[in-house]
Amino acid sequence: MPSSFPYFLIAMVSLSLAGAQEPAIRLGMIGLDTSHVIAFTRILNDASREDHVPGGKVVAAFKGGSEDVEASYSRVDRFTQQLRDEFQVEIVDTIQALCEKVDAVLLESVDGRPHLEQAKPVIAAGKPLFIDKPMAGSLQDVIEIFRLAKEANVPCFSSSSLRYYPSLTELMNRDFGDLKGAISYGPCTIEPHHPDLFWYGVHPTEALFAVMGPGCVSVSRVHSANTDVVTGLWGNGNTGIVYGLRTGHTPYKVTVFGSKAVIAQEGGGNYVPLVREIMAFFKSGKPPVTVRETVEMFAFMEAADISKREDGRSISLHDLIRKEGGSWLLP
Repeated sequence: MPSSFPYFLIAMVSLSLAGAQEPAIRLGMIGLDTSHVIAFTRILNDASREDHVPGGKVVAAFKGGSEDVEASYSRVDRFTQQLRDEFQVEIVDTIQALCEKVDAVLLESVDGRPHLEQAKPVIAAGKPLFIDKPMAGSLQDVIEIFRLAKEANVPCFSSSSLRYYPSLTELMNRDFGDLKGAISYGPCTIEPHHPDLFWYGVHPTEALFAVMGPGCVSVSRVHSANTDVVTGLWGNGNTGIVYGLRTGHTPYKVTVFGSKAVIAQEGGGNYVPLVREIMAFFKSGKPPVTVRETVEMFAFMEAADISKREDGRSISLHDLIRKEGGSWLLP
């Protein structure tokens, strides 16, 4: 190299290359009828925020919406406009068009019923897929989404934010000895187009499974106008209870019963830890929650509906999963 070459330029280029970051993953959103689309986009796209999660940027979205669900039709236009105007996200007319513009997809529709049909073109396009709660409107649809994703070798997972609340993580790190059981309680408002627990009961159910893990074999339910008490029996003899609340104060909490101590969750959480998990998933392609656990969780909730109709009878989860096309998931 000539001695006259300006070496400070070499140093500047070297520093620039060393500090260069991987390009942000282009993210797409489907279903703009939930506050999650604004909260998640703000966390991902606004680098000035203290809670910013780097690595991805929401660049395109498909509006979606459900005409028979008030939580959808009353908010979808407002959230769509906010996403476009505040974050300059491109609104596209079809999911197929969305997939051409992005590297990964967050399926956010507040109504779980269209999730299967909305997921199909994403899976066909080979895009990693996160599906917000509820994963679908039925256990059968949950199983079918996972079957399609498995056949196409497309990474896919679903989770409530409660699974990753720091307060729940801290609870699980406490020394309570051998786990014997847990009670998880929280809001359980009912939306008539979904199984009862799918709407808000999915949150305390997710928290229960985060503590208990898979292995639930049967479910029974006691229902009243104000509350639901859903009891699961695990194969190792442990019991887990979801206590759903519809009136008065309705916080999210888990109490763990161990051989050494009974310990209650302290504090709450927010969406940031879940968004971190989603971005780690998009980068690695490795779902942080197993298919078996998610399917079992939705079987727990759907079995609760059957038990309600049958006066609290205990419902076998394996029988239900097999009936809804999930034999390939069973041990």
